[in-house]
Amino acid sequence: MELDPHDIEAARKLFEGPCDFMRGVVALDGLPDAALSEVAFAGRSNVGKSSLVNALTRRNTLARTSHTPGRTQELNYFNLGDALYMVDMPGYGYAKVSKEKVAQWTQLIRDYLRGRPTLRCTFILIDSRHGLKPSDTELMGMLDEAGVSYRIVLTKADKVKDQAIVKVTQSVESELAKHPAAFPHAALTSSHKGHGLAELRTIIASYQ
Repeated sequence: MELDPHDIEAARKLFEGPCDFMRGVVALDGLPDAALSEVAFAGRSNVGKSSLVNALTRRNTLARTSHTPGRTQELNYFNLGDALYMVDMPGYGYAKVSKEKVAQWTQLIRDYLRGRPTLRCTFILIDSRHGLKPSDTELMGMLDEAGVSYRIVLTKADKVKDQAIVKVTQSVESELAKHPAAFPHAALTSSHKGHGLAELRTIIASYQ
């Protein structure tokens, strides 16, 4: 997808400006006022959501990262230059916590995605090494049903050979064609190498 150079530059300036952690939300009554449009980052535990938020904003510790799946246990809200809220969501799938805690997070995610009127887009992060898992397609189906637009972001692209990247991208986009609320193309990123981040910043900024 071709992006306008002016849009790329505007997005760069937005992400180089203020971006502040607002609050961690454990229940819907703790959500901030719906004053700005917002985008959410969803994905399986340890897919690299927090690392991507840090890389997009060029900060090392804005979002907490961990090698332990299940570290993000809340809806973590960030205010991007008073232009947009970004929401780092609890990972779904495998997590080293109790089943009751996983069920609690899962319900919070579902209630938030279905009921937040200012949510403009959900970015579903997929590990490039593994492709789509059943829990990913389950979330996609739920977003289709709720009419919430979403995009797929392939993470950790630096860890996969070119031939394998082509294969996983084709597989993911073939699945996206079956889902009415999905953007048809996947974005390819590497938080470590910086690949695809300028394009992703521009896409995110377009939802202001």
